Amino acid sequence: VGQGKLTRRARSLRSDMTEAERKLWSRLRNRQLENTKFVKQFPIGPYVADFAARTLRLVIELDGGQHNEAKDAARTKLIEERGYRVIRFWNNDVMGNIESVLETIVQEIKIARGE
Repeated sequence: VGQGKLTRRARSLRSDMTEAERKLWSRLRNRQLENTKFVKQFPIGPYVADFAARTLRLVIELDGGQHNEAKDAARTKLIEERGYRVIRFWNNDVMGNIESVLETIVQEIKIARGE
C-alpha cells in the first residue's frame, strides 16, 4: 500500500468511526486520560492503528466481529516490530464496560512511562 493511499484511507477512517471508536475517542481526546496525547487512525507501516500515543509508542486497537485472529496477529507483529506496544479491546467491551477499558489503558500508560 502506497503512503499516499494509506494517508487517504486514514483520513477516511477518521471521519467514519464506529460507534465504539467514537465512544473511546471521546474519553481519549484532548489529553483527558493521564494527560496523554492520543491520535486516531494513525498509519504505521501498511496498517492504520485505531488510536496511538506516539510518544509512549502505545497503540490501541478495537476489534469487532469482522476481525480475524490470524490477520490481527500479523498486524500486531508488524506494529510491534515498529516499536509499538499493542493493546486490543472488543467493541462490546468499550460499549458495555468503558471504565474497565480505561483502567487497563491507564495501567498501560504507566508501564510505558516506567511508573
